[in-house]
Amino acid sequence: MTKVFIDGSAGTTGLRIYERLEDREDLTLIRLSEELRKDPKAREAALNEADIAFLCLPDQAAREAAALIRGDTVVIDTSTAHRTAPGWEYGFPELSGRRQRIAASRRIANPGCHASGFIALVEPLVRAGLLGKDARLTCFSLTGYSGGGKGMIGRYRQEDRPRAYQAPRQYGLSQQHKHLKEMAWISGLETQPVFCPIVADYFSGMEVTVPLFARDLKGTAADAAAVYAACYRTGLVRFAPAPEQEEMLPANVLSGRDDMVVSVCGNEDRILLTACFDNLGKGASGAAIQNMNIVLGVEETRGLNVGGREQ
Repeated sequence: MTKVFIDGSAGTTGLRIYERLEDREDLTLIRLSEELRKDPKAREAALNEADIAFLCLPDQAAREAAALIRGDTVVIDTSTAHRTAPGWEYGFPELSGRRQRIAASRRIANPGCHASGFIALVEPLVRAGLLGKDARLTCFSLTGYSGGGKGMIGRYRQEDRPRAYQAPRQYGLSQQHKHLKEMAWISGLETQPVFCPIVADYFSGMEVTVPLFARDLKGTAADAAAVYAACYRTGLVRFAPAPEQEEMLPANVLSGRDDMVVSVCGNEDRILLTACFDNLGKGASGAAIQNMNIVLGVEETRGLNVGGREQ
């Protein structure tokens, strides 16, 4: 029986992972009592007893937790701390070659939510030569307020919340968002994109858009669609044709699910690359469990809510 410990199980991502794993018959969850949950010695013992440890912690705490592990525990870190760190595998198995490396790794960095959509759209095109490494891109990303964790969820749900919470709110205005480094590095870009993240008054769901002029693509929109269709045959990401001309694309279309849908929209002059998924699913806990399943050699989608394709 595989022993699993979730360090930081009281946070949004940790709770979601716990909820998805507690009924799995192939796993035993190591639990700490409330009084021991933050006890350093108890946490260290649990981390080293576990076969799989999920770190659902702030960055510095995740670094400290990883340093406590002396044995063969496989670590899946959901924080930003190790996403571009040497010795850590980036946990996006749908990208070329990464599924095999994840399966063999003991240190896996779970992708960021916004970053997941951007990388899913950009990395395959860079690898195929349709976008140059010197491409200077823009990314527009809508997210539900659950992406801000328990604190933001509470602020959005309070009865006397500020009027501003009724409208979408752009943040990361200084262009220093913590996902930018992995967005460029994993995609193979020399320059970080101009990034416009926006949080809106709905619980979960994410819609990431990378707009392009056709002249910036070394090929056509149909070529980009063909790359996606070939790249995303297995795993949690799939390609779907663009919505009809007048159809709207809601950011919460995959709320509650763990898969991601990428599409190519627009016309001959202006192209929109889009990725829709749940920021708590493929953008967080769903991706973490997918990586665990790969390490364990079980069905990749086991315990996950995936629509549109039988696995």
